[in-house]
Amino acid sequence: MAEYIVMPKLGFDMREGVLVRWLKEIGEAVSKGDIVAEIESDKATLELESQVSGTLLKRMGEAGDVIAVGANLAVVGAEGEDVASANGDAPAKKEAPDEAKAEEKSKEKAEPKSETKTETKEEPEAETKAKPAAATPSAAVSNEFPGGVKATPVARRVAKEQNVDLAQVQPTGPDGRIRKADVEAFLQAKPAEKATEEKAPVAAKSTPQPTSVTAGEGDTEVPATRLRQAIARRMTESKTSVPHFYVTNEINMEAALALRKQINAMLPDEEKVTVNDLIIKAVALALRDFPNLNASFAGDKFIHHGRINIGVAVAVEGGLLTVVSKDTDKTSVSQIAAANKAMIARARSGKISPNDVEGATFTVSNLGAFDVENFIAIINPPDAAILAVGSARQVPIVKDGQLAIGTMMKATISADHRVTDGAEAAQYMQKLKSLLETPMRLLL
Repeated sequence: MAEYIVMPKLGFDMREGVLVRWLKEIGEAVSKGDIVAEIESDKATLELESQVSGTLLKRMGEAGDVIAVGANLAVVGAEGEDVASANGDAPAKKEAPDEAKAEEKSKEKAEPKSETKTETKEEPEAETKAKPAAATPSAAVSNEFPGGVKATPVARRVAKEQNVDLAQVQPTGPDGRIRKADVEAFLQAKPAEKATEEKAPVAAKSTPQPTSVTAGEGDTEVPATRLRQAIARRMTESKTSVPHFYVTNEINMEAALALRKQINAMLPDEEKVTVNDLIIKAVALALRDFPNLNASFAGDKFIHHGRINIGVAVAVEGGLLTVVSKDTDKTSVSQIAAANKAMIARARSGKISPNDVEGATFTVSNLGAFDVENFIAIINPPDAAILAVGSARQVPIVKDGQLAIGTMMKATISADHRVTDGAEAAQYMQKLKSLLETPMRLLL
């Protein structure tokens, strides 16, 4: 049976991607793991791997199309298999011809209902109920259509933003699928008073608009990249919807630096461990005792994550990416170092993979390499916290009642006050300090 290749989700807030170019032609053999296309997300351009094997039977987008996450990109199946009924979600800004034809045909064949309805929008429903859905080579309906309602990803997003119950929307797309246009038609048909009441909560949550600025003489307008736009959207969302609070601690790094020197003396250059690798390991181990900090806020409940996956903020051209070290508390320091080095290289070359950026439960942002004493970081939703790390500096300290020189590092946790409180965050920072000041525990 034929199967779909879909637009993958790269990161928590990705909604759509751009199809850059196809690397496989219709009729070519495709094996699992083959690169079939290049796509561009808010974060980078990446090579799309096929998760299925067979023959490429149909492509559902062309270079330049903006396609919703989860929408169908191509059909792979047995050579010669009939996929005429296969359909994909229309790319944003571009309506699929097959879908438009199906819509016209659906309207022509619609039969009047036995009872007269006050809203003429309900008339096409007769065809939807009388006509069984055509079989398609898609995945199970329960997976593709949450809640049992057939709707494109774009239609679901618009419905969620406008507080619309999809069960009340009349579908006009192929196989009874609800399209974006159907949701918009439903909104237009509602009385003005009802529309105002339902849109009020959405307006309250809307993103503040930037101050209008007009370029003057000598000014240069620089278009915001997709990455920069994503950063702007995410950080505005975080600072306006997440109640941040901050706790700073100072950590003596002499023992950690000495341990790193011993470890690196036994490793080749390409496998050497950085100070950040030790910090990431300590962060992960400390989280074992503080599940509220390895969590996400979900309205009327908290989600305590079963895995500890540490995101690492990486400076790239034009912005910032977060690569993710999986199961960091269970992984050796040398393995963390090797994995992070490889992911950072891919991020800076613009060739990240979905696994590189998915699944973070806590984030570390380290500006120590830039001679920064201390700073505070913005939480990366849906994480409950982020740690900002400054430089390890030689400063005067009091040791055993005497003035001495110590190598100290300041670290500040930004935490979500809906999930945790100051005392718990302070206790976490004490645990992190203890681990880094007695670093042999990081190797156990």
